[in-house]
Amino acid sequence: MKIFPVVVVLFLPFLLLIKPISSSSSAGQFSVDGKVLELDESNFESAISTFDFIFVDFYAPWCTHCKRLNPELDAAAPVLTTLKEPIVIAKVNADKFTSLAQKYDVEGYPTLKIFVHGVPDDYYGPRKAELLVRYLKKVAAPDVSILDSDSAINDFIEAAGTYFPIYIGFGLEQSVIEKLAVKYKKKAWFSVAKDFSDDVMILYDFDKVPALVSLNPSYNERTTFYGPFEGEFLEDFVKQNLIPLATPINLETLKILKDDVREIVLTIVEDDEEEKAKELFKILKAAASANRNLVFGYVGVKQWADFAETFGSTSKLPKMVIWSGKEEYFSVIGSESIDGEDQATQISRFLEGYREGRITEEKIRGRSLLTIIKSSIGIITIYILVLVVTVFMLIQSIKRDDSGHQRVPATDQVDNAGSSTSEVDNKEYKSEDKED
Repeated sequence: MKIFPVVVVLFLPFLLLIKPISSSSSAGQFSVDGKVLELDESNFESAISTFDFIFVDFYAPWCTHCKRLNPELDAAAPVLTTLKEPIVIAKVNADKFTSLAQKYDVEGYPTLKIFVHGVPDDYYGPRKAELLVRYLKKVAAPDVSILDSDSAINDFIEAAGTYFPIYIGFGLEQSVIEKLAVKYKKKAWFSVAKDFSDDVMILYDFDKVPALVSLNPSYNERTTFYGPFEGEFLEDFVKQNLIPLATPINLETLKILKDDVREIVLTIVEDDEEEKAKELFKILKAAASANRNLVFGYVGVKQWADFAETFGSTSKLPKMVIWSGKEEYFSVIGSESIDGEDQATQISRFLEGYREGRITEEKIRGRSLLTIIKSSIGIITIYILVLVVTVFMLIQSIKRDDSGHQRVPATDQVDNAGSSTSEVDNKEYKSEDKED
């Protein structure tokens, strides 16, 4: 007697009622069509568990910064969903769904987070669509890419673009740079090339292996490191090449420099777009290449006057100072300005005077801008103070309302406070922008 076919026939109707559980069925409830998803408390957890990579904008409908961000997210969403590792963009009205806001520590609007396999990480990168795409592509990429041919190397460099530095370990084991690749993943691309031709060695200018080649496409710079590949030597090379030899000082580069312990040789010029300034920067590059224990940076008064003027008078430019990112800086006696014709010699004398201790210490004017950027505690304190003042004003307005005076809507006060934030030339996100 054959019992198995009978059992199958009897239970077949019940088996047909059971729906298979799979990632595709979970994704079915979301329309992944290149548009920004609108999430709420009913589907948020399902969304972050369904997608490997999901970028979430916690917003408030009245927030000025949020309104400016909307078209950028709309433009980035269709591009990100077509990647080899698709990234979905979603939004949550955190002003309405407060339990989600509390769970994910939303203290201001917009708060941006990238969820990687369900694990959230704060996002402080650029907000413009094109730069947002470049940044998020980096998040979804492997920590270390394995390249096994000349064409794979070319494809990797092309896909990486020019926004981040690129490190390629030729003949280097993946394990050698794995930890550093994880540590600096948000700041650079990492790869190891297992197989390559002599033409590649000529193209990237190295003559033996193992070799770690650093490329900074935005500044057309290339540096090769032959070891030693252990201890602090390797990490020092990686850190030093995250920025170009002569670094333009802006909020983005200051955020990178906050983790760099080297002192900054800061050159202040009238306009960093002028041809004579560009010629000076070429000399700075040569000096930086010979003095890798220092960071060589420059800033134009025309580009960022508020920052440049914290280092004293700008009446006689260009000038150089030594700055460690703290409340004081150092001038070199006899090298207060480098406005002569032989600027290379003047820079050499400046560095010689600094090393010999012929310096005067001076206080920067006002608070250190780098201190503000480095201190997230300071930013949170500002939020708390703003909140306390807003609540106090609201209580006072209620009292006036009870006395017959007109009451000013609290929402308008908050929105106006957010819209008063000054725009920075590079138009990218700064952590202190999150004021709404």
